[in-house]
Amino acid sequence: MYTEIRREAYEANIALPKQGLINLTFGNASAVDRDRAVFAIKPSGVDYADLTPGNMVIVDFEGNIVEGNLRPSSDTPTHRRLFLAFEEIGGVVHTHSTRATAFAQAGRAIPNFGTTHADYFYGEIPVTRKMTPEEIASAYEWETGNVIVERFKDLNPLDFPAVLVNRHAPFTWGKTVAKAVEVAVAVECIADMALSSLQLEPGLKPIEQELLDKHFLRKHGATAYYGQPE
Repeated sequence: MYTEIRREAYEANIALPKQGLINLTFGNASAVDRDRAVFAIKPSGVDYADLTPGNMVIVDFEGNIVEGNLRPSSDTPTHRRLFLAFEEIGGVVHTHSTRATAFAQAGRAIPNFGTTHADYFYGEIPVTRKMTPEEIASAYEWETGNVIVERFKDLNPLDFPAVLVNRHAPFTWGKTVAKAVEVAVAVECIADMALSSLQLEPGLKPIEQELLDKHFLRKHGATAYYGQPE
């Protein structure tokens, strides 16, 4: 019954270490089936080499385990919160990739300095506020999702398909979980280039609006002309 989202989630999860985005078991990916109001997610603490499509855990939008013999990722409530808030997305990825996590730990958004960044984001990669002691002490992972949703009050999640959780690490998403993996790769690449750019030019200003518009809008939206029609 859940074969397709199990496969999608499995392939996304095993792609993360292959792309150099994962150390140890830090990270997870999930794929949603909105018609059934469920998603498939990596089991908690299981080594990526030991994953199979069959051990992806199926969780419903209420947070109940529908199928699976293993405990789901500890970040499951965060994924669930994002699926509930961002109805356009089909998958979520969480990594602790080194350079993007460095920005998150510093509580700094990643400025948009150039066209590589502009191909994916219509501005900076946003960072959340710090979580309060009360949020950390209560339903921590659900509250993590809440601070992300709060940050996106005035942002389109498809124009900004990632966030840095303050003191934590990045979450990315897309219309599919495969796209969310692609964005996770791009975020780490962008973070690396931003750090190098700031070393070369500490006072570097963000990209000019005209160039941002050109690169983002040629790949996204009604006037996009990059690539082939779907």
